[in-house]
Amino acid sequence: MSLCKSGTLNKKMADAIRFLSADAIEKSNSGHPGMPLGMADVAAVLFSRFIKINPEAPRWFDRDRFVLSAGHGSMLLYSLFYLLGYKDIEIEDLKNFRQLGAKTAGHPEYGHLAGIDMTTGPLGQGITSAVGMALAERMIAAKYGEDVCSHYTYVFAGDGCLMEGISEEAISVAGHLRLNKLIVFWDNNNITIDGRVDAASSTDQIRRFEACGWNTLEIDGHNQKQIAKAVVKAQKSSKPTLIACKTQIGFGAPTKCGTSKCHGSPLGAEELAAMRKALNWSAEPFEVPAEVLGAWRDAGRRCVSAYKDWQARAKAKGKEFNDVIGGKLPKGWDKELNKLKETAIAEKTKVATRKASQMCLEAIVPHIPQIVGGSADLAASNLTLTKVSKTVSAKDYNGNNVMYGIREHAMAAIMNGMALHGGVIPFGGTFFVFSDYMRPAQRLAALMGIRVIYVLTHDSIGVGEDGPTHQPIEHLASYRCMPNILTFRPCDVVETAEAWQLAIETDNKPSILALTRQGLPLLRASAEENLTAKGAYVLAEAKGKRQATIIATGSEVSMAMEAKDKLAADGIDVAVVSMPCCELFDAQPPEYQERVLGCAPRVAVEAGSKFGWEKYVGLDGDIIGMDGFGASGPAGELYKYFGITVDEVVDSVKNLIR
Repeated sequence: MSLCKSGTLNKKMADAIRFLSADAIEKSNSGHPGMPLGMADVAAVLFSRFIKINPEAPRWFDRDRFVLSAGHGSMLLYSLFYLLGYKDIEIEDLKNFRQLGAKTAGHPEYGHLAGIDMTTGPLGQGITSAVGMALAERMIAAKYGEDVCSHYTYVFAGDGCLMEGISEEAISVAGHLRLNKLIVFWDNNNITIDGRVDAASSTDQIRRFEACGWNTLEIDGHNQKQIAKAVVKAQKSSKPTLIACKTQIGFGAPTKCGTSKCHGSPLGAEELAAMRKALNWSAEPFEVPAEVLGAWRDAGRRCVSAYKDWQARAKAKGKEFNDVIGGKLPKGWDKELNKLKETAIAEKTKVATRKASQMCLEAIVPHIPQIVGGSADLAASNLTLTKVSKTVSAKDYNGNNVMYGIREHAMAAIMNGMALHGGVIPFGGTFFVFSDYMRPAQRLAALMGIRVIYVLTHDSIGVGEDGPTHQPIEHLASYRCMPNILTFRPCDVVETAEAWQLAIETDNKPSILALTRQGLPLLRASAEENLTAKGAYVLAEAKGKRQATIIATGSEVSMAMEAKDKLAADGIDVAVVSMPCCELFDAQPPEYQERVLGCAPRVAVEAGSKFGWEKYVGLDGDIIGMDGFGASGPAGELYKYFGITVDEVVDSVKNLIR
């Protein structure tokens, strides 16, 4: 695809990006003009001549994906959307840049504008999620054909993205899997907020990428002929490509270009006026000359016929492909999962919930074509593999399992990219304690509201001998305070299956399954209703008047049930509430919450931090949990050492009702 324009018009098309960006940042008195000014030529060439998009159908499945990993340069993206003719952005949106309620947020936010392919800003997240997008493209192409899935993933990344540690994990995965339709443009300007890059780093990025199996090219980022030639070469490569674009940050700003002064602050009225003179741009702020805007709108229409042709091919692929790219689950996908629950109840299956999760996956994976699993080198412990799992490789992308290696952070961000790409429901496993390495990407998943599922095993001091480095203590509490994420801690096979059902059916937020290493008894007597969907429920009601309520999660629910029996022997009648998901319980009507928790004194028991349980037990209640880190020793001994026992629960209840 090419659009031949005169050199002067091509330059003006790039300058339109520069001045719309600079004007919006100046009006807002806030923003980062340096990157949009420096990368405008690269953006103009890529978006006017190469990228496959259709502003009339911005979510076209086979469009090229574009990730602005250096999200602080968001005005470059917003300027492009306006120039190309996207329907959901007007000049007024540019004028409202960074204002409360504006679509044009300080960093690109997924869902604000149809052309934004992901939320970016935390550096390194964009380039890593782009690996997930590129991988999803190859996997879907391998399964359904390149006639309906064949597109590139383009990335603009800055020095900050490449310095963040996650980028090393990302480029290593991409090179290993030879994701040749991934093309990264490095804004190589040697400037960060604090000054020159070479004051903090002497990494040879070219050799670094080559060592990871990438194709590399070096160009003048302001020479549009070189830019175009580099894109053509990159598209023909058998490897992912880094195009190192030597640019001048703040290009065109007479006194601030090439310095950190234009990185994160408006240029100022005087500098902006001088820039207009230097670049011979006579248009008023937020105005684009008709010839230039017309050329951009023509560029936006380049792929209309290609889109229509694709629609016909996609329709001919049949129901499964169209359901997959449309995010629809197959009818009856959970039939085997429901059977599993019934069998577990009949046989009183006693297993660790990590094993229960694997049993669920055996019942799920064969029936959902878009589900893709993986683990950060812990599949044997997380139990994320099934009988139908097939690992993808550079030689065969037609699989449903990814070996991420010991790269938890990249795994989480790559899963974000796969979910954002569409056609994939990703899940990935590691030990719960190592979710600390994943948290920035998990937070982005929650912020974007996307379906990503985390299988996090070894969820408490029940890990035992591995000791405090491997025993998650504060993790449950920390995720429960993160907005828009579901944290499940199931107590048996039935609750685990219910949690998996909810995680898969919830398409607007990520889900965590915190699972045990140790075996747990089957506690549920019925699976007719998904009680986990309510977040908490009365597992065992008092036979008479409720004298106390014991609230528990996961492995401690069976402990609560034993305590109930002991208390009953002493004439004390209590109810046991299982609370597998606090977030879902908090969303229930107050009447339901009051009915479940009751008016009697309450005790909460969980082998984790006590933080947060106050809201459920009240000021007069008691919390049995952890006040510090764990220790190394057999799990049973640790529970006794830290006072998380049946007898401790019994004593707590007795003390409360005296």
